Amino acid sequence: MTLAYITHPDCLRHEMGPGHPECPERLRAIEDRLAAAGIIDWLRHIEAPEAPLGALQHAHNALDLAELDAAQPRSGYAHLDPDTYMNAYTLRAAKRAAGALVRAVDGVMAGEFERAFCAVRPPGHHATRGEAMGFCFYSNAAVGVLHALEQHGLARVALVDFDVHHGNGSENILAGDERVLMVSTFQHPLYPASGIDPLGFNMVNVPLPPYSDGSALRGAVTRDWLPALERFQPQLIVISAGFDAHRDDDMSQLLWTESDYAWVTEQIVEVAREHAHGRVVSTLEGGYDLPSLSRSVLAHIKVLGGFV
Repeated sequence: MTLAYITHPDCLRHEMGPGHPECPERLRAIEDRLAAAGIIDWLRHIEAPEAPLGALQHAHNALDLAELDAAQPRSGYAHLDPDTYMNAYTLRAAKRAAGALVRAVDGVMAGEFERAFCAVRPPGHHATRGEAMGFCFYSNAAVGVLHALEQHGLARVALVDFDVHHGNGSENILAGDERVLMVSTFQHPLYPASGIDPLGFNMVNVPLPPYSDGSALRGAVTRDWLPALERFQPQLIVISAGFDAHRDDDMSQLLWTESDYAWVTEQIVEVAREHAHGRVVSTLEGGYDLPSLSRSVLAHIKVLGGFV
């Protein structure tokens, strides 16, 4: 079983100033952990291309794309919201991040590899059809989902989001599309204060109160996600893999551990084996405490790649 590891040096050039939690060191920490574990050499390394304009237009309206292009600074920072800034390299990195999903979907659909992990930044699941926000510029996972539907002719694609924050951008783009099932967990209340009332019939949102531990995650998956996924029978699963629900990450108050991320990945892989020929494409979303982020990604990749 081949696991592709898709990334690009451009993803290190986007930064939002000293002390910002969504920093280039996140990717460096992940690669260092994979190297120390002796796994990185077993992955198929692929450079992420820039996403084609057509793929971005599946998820974002033309005005939003034009406004982002116009906001790109030549130096310094452009502030899009109180937490989301652009530097001179942001859009290049963001296009690589979305392009990684396009490349991953193309690869799994061609049988080039069975699964992929996209080690990219900026993240994407807060970017709506018409607005960049929450550290996100393009909705990477939604771009991948829609690329699979529009370019590969799939009838059913599932998006699984286990970031601590609700994936409001993915929901905004995909709600009401009968070809898509989105299942998610997130802490509530927490940014972006959404997800309690699903926007579409194809959304399975499971808010969790602060200080929920891994048993709450396992309950949500077993009770809510798995029955919905079994009914839907996805032909491909895309994961918005956020690791900021870890108990060591002070971005939230959830109490998950590496074993919880391994467990939820096992459940997703099993559904993929049953319905999707094993095809899974995962992309990095949140996770800001570097040690716990890197340990959790390692646990996730071990399961995706069959290293356990």
